[in-house]
Amino acid sequence: MNFLFPLGLLGLIGIPILILIYIIKSKYAEQTVASTYLWTLSEKFLKRKRPVSPLTGIISLVLQILAVAIISLIIAHPIITVPDSAKEYCFLLDASGSMNMETEGVSRFERGKDEIESIINRATDGSRYSLIVVSDVTTTVFEQTTDKKQAIELLNAVEEGYVAVDQTDALGEAQGYFDENPSVLTYLVTDTTYESVTNIEVINVAADEKNASLGGVIWDLSGGQLTLKGDVRAHGQDRDVTVSAYADGGEEAVATAQLQLKADEAVPFELTAMLKTFTSLRLIISGEDALSYDDEYIIYNVKSEDTYSILLVSDTPFFLETALGAVGHTKVDVISSEDYNSTIRGYGLYIFDCCTPTQAPNDGAVWYFDPKGSIPDAGFSVQGEVVLSRGELLEKTTSSSSVAKKMIRGIEGDEIYISEYVKCSLYRNFTTLFSYKGNPIVFAGTNAGGHREVVFAFDLHNSNLPMLVDFIVMVDNLMTFSFPDVIEEVNYFAGDEASVNVIANCNSIRVQSPLGKVTYLNTDLATATFPLSEAGTYTITVTVSNIPSEFYIYSAVPEAERIPSPSAERIGLQGEASTDGFDGTYDPLMVLFICLALLFLADWMVYCYEKYQLR
Repeated sequence: MNFLFPLGLLGLIGIPILILIYIIKSKYAEQTVASTYLWTLSEKFLKRKRPVSPLTGIISLVLQILAVAIISLIIAHPIITVPDSAKEYCFLLDASGSMNMETEGVSRFERGKDEIESIINRATDGSRYSLIVVSDVTTTVFEQTTDKKQAIELLNAVEEGYVAVDQTDALGEAQGYFDENPSVLTYLVTDTTYESVTNIEVINVAADEKNASLGGVIWDLSGGQLTLKGDVRAHGQDRDVTVSAYADGGEEAVATAQLQLKADEAVPFELTAMLKTFTSLRLIISGEDALSYDDEYIIYNVKSEDTYSILLVSDTPFFLETALGAVGHTKVDVISSEDYNSTIRGYGLYIFDCCTPTQAPNDGAVWYFDPKGSIPDAGFSVQGEVVLSRGELLEKTTSSSSVAKKMIRGIEGDEIYISEYVKCSLYRNFTTLFSYKGNPIVFAGTNAGGHREVVFAFDLHNSNLPMLVDFIVMVDNLMTFSFPDVIEEVNYFAGDEASVNVIANCNSIRVQSPLGKVTYLNTDLATATFPLSEAGTYTITVTVSNIPSEFYIYSAVPEAERIPSPSAERIGLQGEASTDGFDGTYDPLMVLFICLALLFLADWMVYCYEKYQLR
């Protein structure tokens, strides 16, 4: 037996003190007080019929001695060692997406935590516990702790996951515990059925749940008509469902379809609706089932929210104004070269057609057509005009860079002629799209202020380009370059990595997860990335020039996690297990408290017996 607080045994000194007090205390003398004759006779009768036993005082002394002894033991807190009764426990808790399936409102994950808590509570005091949670990352929540209360508190704080998991890292850590102590009891709490298990006890918390899921969703919006295609799969049962589509948070479905599902077969669907545009589209399958996260699919149309603000500085704006109007999602203000001054601000794109500002705008992208002179910090210098004797064909770049491919995508480029051009010398890193005899004619890059810049080193009126289909396609591509989509992809699976383009004048990028967790991304690079560890809608707030804009992406549960009864071939730990234990402990503190209460009760009864002659 060990004592947590051995100094508490000093309280035993009170025993001899108590005995000494009992020996030297003076005997009290009985005195008759004024009373009625009847009461006096009654008192004499009681004393004669129920004489006080001389043992009563000794019994009280013994009880008091025992009370002092037990109080001292309680203060010293004895711990009794029980040989070979304790074990080491290692728990592997599966936190994959399928563990969110529910039965009667309780998820598999919660049932798994209850199983672990029950094992800890039943274990002998002094046992050691380790918990490894397998989610998007493998996390050791606690390691070889002997504190049951702390272990259970940490266990209850563990949150569910939504991704497809890999058990490799967790098994590696469990193997390390097993190598150190072959008698460790390893439990895997999961919903997967394994054909072969070695040195692990699998606790399967699946309850034969049924599930249906949406998948393979694609969409198209053209000509005022929305088309949605996808499939619905019923896992483990036949089922009739309704697929409904809701636009922009509306309560009335814009399209529905009735489907008859066969067990474990994907049934395709197609929905159509007359719709010009939308910002969000929500697909839902009817009815409740085990996993709610795969009963809906949300599409966010980022393009519908983009309106490009453009200032066109030109005395002859017809060609450019027409091309920009054909691209769409633009708000174009046109002013003459005389009306422009450097104090004009607030546009996302400035286009200078056959005129040259003394200073480049510093709050947006810039296009120059036929620049007449060099511009500070523009990244290129003008060396003079070149007049050709006849129209000459421009050469399209053959660069394999991704930037060049995006800007010349869909452009034939084999019939563009010019009769004059401005010879430019580049001293920044630009991508040349078209050239003439090695001279850059159309090129794009960034200026010294970090803003995207496009240069056409010729007057559109001295070229056949405005008459070609290539012109509209080129303007569209260069608009994409000048206004990069903050979010290029809006639909992912949990476990993927999402990316956000960092545009000019970006102050911050704030990401809020479906569960409300907030992170801020690094804006020093052209692209910021972050992992998607939850299922649902992520809200991305991008602040540009101190003006915040919100974007949304949807993270779905991986398709592999929608199966109610997953299975695998084998799992286990290598080595020969043993049954050895180590010394456990028994804490009798509660028993001592009970004994103390009984002693005080007995002593009080003896006192009443001695004082009032009660039996």
